[in-house]
Amino acid sequence: MTRATAGMESARFDHSGTATAYAASAHEPPPAVSIPDAVRRCRWIMVDLNADAFGLFFISPSADRARLVPCFDSDYPHISPATKLLSGHGGDELSRRARISTMPCWWSSDEACRAAATFGALNWVQRTPPPMQHGAGMAFPVYADRGQCGLLVFFGADIVLPQAQLAEIHSRCFAVFSAVARLRAEDSGRIPSISKRELECLKLTANGLTSEEIASRLNLSVHTANQYLTNTTQKLNAVNRMHAVAKGLRLGLIE
Repeated sequence: MTRATAGMESARFDHSGTATAYAASAHEPPPAVSIPDAVRRCRWIMVDLNADAFGLFFISPSADRARLVPCFDSDYPHISPATKLLSGHGGDELSRRARISTMPCWWSSDEACRAAATFGALNWVQRTPPPMQHGAGMAFPVYADRGQCGLLVFFGADIVLPQAQLAEIHSRCFAVFSAVARLRAEDSGRIPSISKRELECLKLTANGLTSEEIASRLNLSVHTANQYLTNTTQKLNAVNRMHAVAKGLRLGLIE
């Protein structure tokens, strides 16, 4: 390894957090939290960044496509249009990057906006093609035990993030994702009995389809599609459909 390469690897490691901090976090599991607790933590980060919205996603382990599966966002307990867009093909590039790099990435459709200037001044971040037609945002890759991978995405044209705070913000994103991922422990015992139709509806929801689209795809009434999704949400002890998708992903029920 050349000195320049070694320096780059050192800087990259320093961005992700100091060795001491990460060693401590590995041996000191974060306290158990609920989904509402995690939402509040994300909102605090959103405020600190001067962002307008956020979304927390798991990345599916599917071999053919690394899909973003939303867990919750700033519209919790509802799901925002931006989150629905990223859980479709809009988030493919973001999820691909997260699978191969810990480096945060950003996008902006307006070079003159405040966020573009902020992002352009940051070291150890990468630019990515805009996943949506308008706006700006930044995605932080996050990881947890057993190879779980995800993204915490913040949206806003006025995001402010000084270089000195980049590692600290990313560390907080790791902590939130780790805490949410640990919630799967409460689901890892008995897997509930879910019918084939219920799983089909859940998988199509994970692909970003609405109730109307699911009903059309499966030749069901919208009422029946909604009932299947309600049943699955209750069986998984989830707070909403997207939470059910995240739990289904963690339990291996869907890919």
